[in-house]
Amino acid sequence: MSWLWAIIVGLVLGLIARAVIPGKQHIPLWLTTLCGILGSILGNAVASWIGVADTKGIDWTRHVLQLIGAILVVFVADMIWNAVRGGKGKSARQRV
Repeated sequence: MSWLWAIIVGLVLGLIARAVIPGKQHIPLWLTTLCGILGSILGNAVASWIGVADTKGIDWTRHVLQLIGAILVVFVADMIWNAVRGGKGKSARQRV
């Protein structure tokens, strides 16, 4: 069941990250979920590194770091997605 929770948390973090980043992101939902999962892993690693991974009560700091990680990963993934897929198959008239 841990893989199911990873997908659910990744989807939620990815969608929140897309809502926070200004403008429209052109990445598909599956990539948004994957970015959310990677951002969560990145945030957990940073939380462990600075020593706030396990605290009493709700781990707000860890959750904020996971969201920041997801925002960074979604932002970078959107830039790469647009660079790789953005102009393929479109004429100059359709891009305007």
